[in-house]
Amino acid sequence: MKDTLVLTQRALREALRTPEAVIPTLFIPLFFLVVNVGQAGKIFPGSSTAFLHGQGYAGFQLPSSLLLGASFGSAAMFLVEDIEGGYFDRLRAAPISRIALVLSRLLAESVKALVLTSAMVAISLLFGVRIASGIGGFLLILLLNGSWAVVYAGFMQLIALRTRSGAATQSGGLVFFPLLFLTPSFVPRDMLTRPMEIAASCNPVTYIMEGLRTLVLGDVDWGSVGLAFAVVGGLGVVMLFLNVRMIRSYD
Repeated sequence: MKDTLVLTQRALREALRTPEAVIPTLFIPLFFLVVNVGQAGKIFPGSSTAFLHGQGYAGFQLPSSLLLGASFGSAAMFLVEDIEGGYFDRLRAAPISRIALVLSRLLAESVKALVLTSAMVAISLLFGVRIASGIGGFLLILLLNGSWAVVYAGFMQLIALRTRSGAATQSGGLVFFPLLFLTPSFVPRDMLTRPMEIAASCNPVTYIMEGLRTLVLGDVDWGSVGLAFAVVGGLGVVMLFLNVRMIRSYD
């Protein structure tokens, strides 16, 4: 546990020393939020659109932006720097648990996601968004989005450990955009065409987005929120297992 905490603190200091790698994770999701609301806000007025539950379209779009912000996986790029600089080999030679090598960067990514999510929710208030589920719902949003950040960072670390290439790792991050658009990101799932509805239903990101959305637009729907946590928890276990196995077989 001590090794994990020390390495987590180091990973957080890396982020603080390179703000240019962190600032886009706030700016880009907010940019998409503004653009999407600007394009479709008048099409879906809050006063007459049932699925908005009285809120503006920004409340419906906020979960998409939150997931986008948590899906940059910057920890993997720092890992590539360690690999290319030889520091990762020194860590592996030290008496440090392989699980600590994995968990430290994932925990650091979750902390960054918590800060980012809090900032985005605060800024969204300027767009008239309110968290209808209250303080408890806001805490669940933080936990769910932070958990997704861990899952995606784990996926990015797999690419980094496999390729040991910054270019390949950065390209791997683009995988999220197809996943994001194969979701009910603009309208609820029951309003999609049948092929798109099937694709969205097979996409695990859909259930995380819908869990976040219920927390923003209404009271806590434990069925939807519980399913979202089950999906992100299952993916997290898989990513942790694959990361540890990858490091143990790393040559």
